[in-house]
Amino acid sequence: MIAKIISKLKGDSTYNIGSTYSTREWFVILYERGFQIFRGCIAKIFLLKTKGLCFKGRNVTIKHRSLFSSGKNLILDSNVSINALSENGIHFGDNVTISRNCTLICTGVISHKGTGITIGNNTGINSYCYLGGQGGIEIGDNVIIGPQVKIFSENHNFLDTSVIIKNQGVTRLGVKIESDCWIGSGATILDGVVLKKRTVVAAGSVVTQSFEENSLIGGIPAKLLKKI
Repeated sequence: MIAKIISKLKGDSTYNIGSTYSTREWFVILYERGFQIFRGCIAKIFLLKTKGLCFKGRNVTIKHRSLFSSGKNLILDSNVSINALSENGIHFGDNVTISRNCTLICTGVISHKGTGITIGNNTGINSYCYLGGQGGIEIGDNVIIGPQVKIFSENHNFLDTSVIIKNQGVTRLGVKIESDCWIGSGATILDGVVLKKRTVVAAGSVVTQSFEENSLIGGIPAKLLKKI
């Protein structure tokens, strides 16, 4: 019955629960989800723009709510911090999950207003991730982002030795991750990178350049390991 309810909420007729849980385990899961729905309903009263259900954990902060929106079935786990101040704001598709202790920010300093962040349908971002949308981050559908992944869409200029680095300005090219990609735990993706469809990034990699679709990449800096 629970699988059917989740399948209907997600709009995924193939959804199935492949594990066995005890009654006690289900009680704890549903108890927590119930409170998340309650918090989500309260947040929607205070002008949080989401469609359908919103699951909101404890200590979730969303600044500049007028610039934030989401599709159906948004999950914001505990201690998520979102600051949508930017030209385009932060916008999610349906069935997006942001796990606990993640930070999404679009403007680092007031003098340089950021671009924003968009995330497609059915994409999950695991715990302790950092997304800096100063130069713009676009993430497609069905993307898996492992824990402690960092994405930077801005880079500081530093080549002029006559000027201190913080006064040399920044370069903003943006980051784009297309649909059906998997970013492994602890990976770092730097400004200007485009990852085409079905790219897999090995855990701990530092991605400094773009890669074509169906690529398995890894290393510091990341290189093509093989075509999938």
